[in-house]
Amino acid sequence: MRYFLFLFVCGVASAFSAEPRRPNILFAFADDWGRHASAYAKLDGPGSANDVLRTPNFDRIAAEGVLFRRAFVSAPSCTPCRSALLTGRHFWQTGRGAILRGAVWDGSLPAYPLMLQEAGYHIGKMYKVWGPGTPANAPYGGQKFAYEKAGSRFNSFSGNVTKLVASGTALDAAKAELLGEVGANFDAFLAARPADAPFCFWFGPTNSHRKWQRGSGKALWGINPDDLKGKLPPFLPDVPEVREDLADYFGEAMALDAALGVFLQKLAAIGELDNTIIVVSGDHGAPGFPHGKCNLYDFGAGVGLAIRWGGAKGGRVVDDLVSLPDLAPTFLELGGVKVPADMSAHSLVNILRSEKSGIVEPTRDAVFIGRERHVENARDGWLPYPQRAIRTRDHALIINFHPERWPLGEPYRLDSANPPTVKELTEQTRTTIPDDDAGPTKAWLITQRADPQWQAAYERAYGKRPRIELYDLTRDPHQMRNLAEDPAHAETRTALEKRLLDELRRTGDPRMVDDGKFFETPPMAGPLAGPDKEGGGVSPEALRRDGVK
Repeated sequence: MRYFLFLFVCGVASAFSAEPRRPNILFAFADDWGRHASAYAKLDGPGSANDVLRTPNFDRIAAEGVLFRRAFVSAPSCTPCRSALLTGRHFWQTGRGAILRGAVWDGSLPAYPLMLQEAGYHIGKMYKVWGPGTPANAPYGGQKFAYEKAGSRFNSFSGNVTKLVASGTALDAAKAELLGEVGANFDAFLAARPADAPFCFWFGPTNSHRKWQRGSGKALWGINPDDLKGKLPPFLPDVPEVREDLADYFGEAMALDAALGVFLQKLAAIGELDNTIIVVSGDHGAPGFPHGKCNLYDFGAGVGLAIRWGGAKGGRVVDDLVSLPDLAPTFLELGGVKVPADMSAHSLVNILRSEKSGIVEPTRDAVFIGRERHVENARDGWLPYPQRAIRTRDHALIINFHPERWPLGEPYRLDSANPPTVKELTEQTRTTIPDDDAGPTKAWLITQRADPQWQAAYERAYGKRPRIELYDLTRDPHQMRNLAEDPAHAETRTALEKRLLDELRRTGDPRMVDDGKFFETPPMAGPLAGPDKEGGGVSPEALRRDGVK
């Protein structure tokens, strides 16, 4: 009898030990970082701006895992994008999380990190998760799970490294000092991990959010702005000021890559590299550039996405259209947590476990993108700029629900007796056209708007847009020629518009009810409760008259 009992106990123990370990999850989610890495230069072919980048750690993650060619955000604005990602839904399904300024998290929607924590995961975060909004980082448990005591200087990487170098620190040592803070924060998280518990960690650097140190791309990373000449997409003026601005932004992408190297080394040192699903992405495209942040074009809504995991066959490039909210059900499924039935996103686990490249799941043939409110005082009347888009393999169709409004904000003071200075345009986002971040590119384009050579570029970036935009991506990948009124494309327009509107109705988009009243009235529109250091509470009338001082 004891012999059979021994065999039974051994058999049960063997069965449990045979169960696969739940993977750890490391998610690096960079603020304002678009589809910019040297791995994409190889896909895009010679002549792309990504040619000047060197991102060996991202490239390694992509080469040893899966690189997604066509990944998109739900909204090209940080809080709504993050609300959608954390809950696995379209941004318009997240209530007051669907806007940037004035967003509130009420806890009514389950967020994947807290679901994993309830299922036994050790969770933690470093730097930005969800915001601006109230409460801060609420979908990740607020600051309860923050590991940031070693420092946060990485978030102003170029500025802090420049200061260290100016004080006599060698460049490599200055970089190592900031990266050391990142590593120490992660070490603290790992040290707090209960024995044998899987972990879920969020690394949310904000260094690629403006503003960064001018000239830092070349000074810190050796990116020569002149190497970008002839490689800029046609919506970016190919002039020295813009090339330098983009080179500086790319320098921040290389800083992000250096931080990825820290995590790879730490995971290898503790023997957890292959049991950790490593995901790297960003919350939208480049800030303060035409077609970028707050735009539904690919440069604004397309992002990098690479996933490495020991359970996935590496060396693959996937062409399926995926939306970042798909990560929430992916993480839950891998963590053994039941995915809520009302999540509109779809897990990527089957793609990760496949051995195929190219199109893996043919049904992933479209993504849906949109936005409502970014800066609250960007337009007279405190109004949003409602847009929705469908992006398929060959086309992009955008609906601008109120084409009479200014897409990136009112051109405050531009034709007044008190026009904004170059310094204001470079440093103060709300001075004019407030949904476009301040910076050298914005300043240059605005100051050149009367030059016949650049008038069209200015209007394309900041002018009013028609209700419908349609682009043939096979012939016009940069979305420069609107075909919505071309009779030859009428059938495509009709089909895509119907498919987009059907998805909005199916998923309960409030924009489709009562002319979008939910998004057009307080608290989703209108002034914030009070002023803050970024200019909140300043009325559009005051911006038109005085600007933000």
